[in-house]
Amino acid sequence: MSDVVNAVRAAMPAVRIDLEALVRIPAVAFEGLDHEPVRRGADAVQRLLTDAGASETRQIRHGEGQPSVYAHFPAPAGQPTVLLYAHQDVQPVGDLARWDQPDPFEVVERNGRLYGRGVADDKAGVMAHIAALRAYGGKPPVGVKLFIEGEEEFGSPTLEALLREHRETLSADVVVIADSTNWRTEVPALTTTLRGVINVYVEVATATGAVHSGIFGGPVPDALTALARLMATLHDDAGDVAVAGLVTGRGSDLDYDEASLREEAGMLEGTEFIGTGRLTERMWSKPTATVLGIDCPGAAEAANALQPTARAKVSFRLAPGDSAANAVKAVSAHFEANAPWGARVTVTPEGGAGDPSAIDSTGPAFDAARAAFAEAWDGTAPVEIGIGGSIPMIATFQELFPEAAILVTGVEDQYSNPHGPNESLDLGMFERVCVAEALLLAKLAN
Repeated sequence: MSDVVNAVRAAMPAVRIDLEALVRIPAVAFEGLDHEPVRRGADAVQRLLTDAGASETRQIRHGEGQPSVYAHFPAPAGQPTVLLYAHQDVQPVGDLARWDQPDPFEVVERNGRLYGRGVADDKAGVMAHIAALRAYGGKPPVGVKLFIEGEEEFGSPTLEALLREHRETLSADVVVIADSTNWRTEVPALTTTLRGVINVYVEVATATGAVHSGIFGGPVPDALTALARLMATLHDDAGDVAVAGLVTGRGSDLDYDEASLREEAGMLEGTEFIGTGRLTERMWSKPTATVLGIDCPGAAEAANALQPTARAKVSFRLAPGDSAANAVKAVSAHFEANAPWGARVTVTPEGGAGDPSAIDSTGPAFDAARAAFAEAWDGTAPVEIGIGGSIPMIATFQELFPEAAILVTGVEDQYSNPHGPNESLDLGMFERVCVAEALLLAKLAN
């Protein structure tokens, strides 16, 4: 095992160079943007896997979806096969003014962290897989298949069809999904629960057209005020979601330090937490309701008129034990039952819904993972955590590969800020993640 650890550490300078080269490729798969960088990113990953010694590499896609990269390292006789997942596409950069560097796709190092869009989510996940393979000179002690996706941040619209199409090719005894986080830089974690997600559009209509707010205001309701009242019904006075029928899952024994959460979330002084129960329970095992946006006249250009229609996009995170189908029914019933002043309410679900996941963390593969992480973190055993965000494809992996042990790992920590400005990766922790994955392959063989 010490030889494996030394081999990973020796490989880290080259791993970092290749990670920075991947970050420079602005692989954003969102509609309306140039997708050439996504294809270029897939080409770069394929070259890295070919150079790592894969017996086969190719790109696969479904319909008009973005390409994913598949690679295969055959299993030695009698050894299991492990499927390693990560994604090379990234989120848009958002407001450039909020970044501390002029180009978010150029990597900058500050205080032991690398900064850049995608450096943690999830290009470091890609490179952690490659680092483990390089430690074995391209001949790992178990069979290894890699599936590097190209549209995860866009909601994986073609992933399920792609997985079904290549189900036999991708079949494995263990699946390692490197797209999550650790509890702290100094405390590793295995993710065992993830919330699901649905988004819906809610339109409120009160009239056939806009009318003068002075002449008709008073008896005639306007749609924007009605919409505001409807959105206010989503939470009770304590801040818990008040939609009947949404599930609350089992809480965790872990809890967050309040001061740390305030700092990490950037909460303004005086702002209160909402909801009840442990902070981890509110983030991992309870539903949420968030108004993402409202279609209405902007304040500066608004006429002095009663609005006839108004529309909001609302996102719900779903606790483990719930389902997207159940949530759509519950949410639709809630909005229709709480329509103010007889306003006409129409609820339209958006595509890309995902079911929550709960993973059974017992068995030899999880024992091997715990041992590998503890060794990589110098004796600190991993904790089991939930994730408030959603990775819907994990439920798809559970359905398609029911006999496989699914390990959800990751390279992020509490300061990585994925999806936000100044996304970053802790270099010391990244090395530990790479060491842990190399050790995991050895322990799965044993």
